[in-house]
Formats: sequence, C-alpha cells, structure tokens
Amino acid sequence: MKSPVWIDRRALLLLHSETLSEHGGFPGFRDEALFEAALARPRHLHNYEPHADLARLATAYAFGIVRNHPFNDGNKRTGFLAAGLFLMLNGRELKVDQAEAVTMIERLAAGKLGLPELETWIHAHMIRPRTR
Repeated sequence: MKSPVWIDRRALLLLHSETLSEHGGFPGFRDEALFEAALARPRHLHNYEPHADLARLATAYAFGIVRNHPFNDGNKRTGFLAAGLFLMLNGRELKVDQAEAVTMIERLAAGKLGLPELETWIHAHMIRPRTR
C-alpha cells in the first residue's frame, strides 16, 4: 500500500468546531496532548505495520479520539468523523446507517467495543465511491 493521506490537525479541529456549532457542546480541549496522541496513533501503527489497510488506520483514528476523550465535548462525533474523513482522503467512503453508527460509537465510548470489532465493522462498511 502506498503511504496514506493523513488527516491535517486543523481540518479535524474545524470538523470538531462545526459539529459543536450544529449539535451543541462545550468547546475546547480537555487535554490537547491526548488529541495529539490520537492523531499520531494511526501514523505509528503504519510505521510498525506498513501493510495495515485503510480500515485499520481509520479505526486507529476513531479509537484514539473516542477513547482518549481529548475534547470537552464532541469526542464521539469527532472520532467517527475522523474515520470517515481519513477514508475519504484515501479514496474510500464509510457507508453506514446513522443509527447503527451511533450505536457502535456509543459502545466504543463505553468500553463495550474493542479495536478488532470496530475494525471489522469499518471494513464491512468501507466502499469505493462511484466515479462519475
């Protein structure tokens, strides 16, 4: 696999801000270092497992943000959006039912869903978008 396109820190902060504007919540970081760690997680994974597929790397983004809880609010939404953005940047989409996505991310946040299950779920819902 060629080197993936990584999420820009500023882009993810913008997504976080937009989701708070749309859905409400308290802005700002709970711990900025945890945000940086979540952004670094997929890159580290790629360094140690260069053949890790896009679903595995997207999982690392979602898991890192949802479980690290770096923001005051919006961690679950931002974690899910990070996985989708990463896939989009790399020519894929995450095609899921909204209710199912909420359930999966809630389970992840509650510690009732582990990395392997989340990765399997993302892999099952990752598609190549149609070209026009």
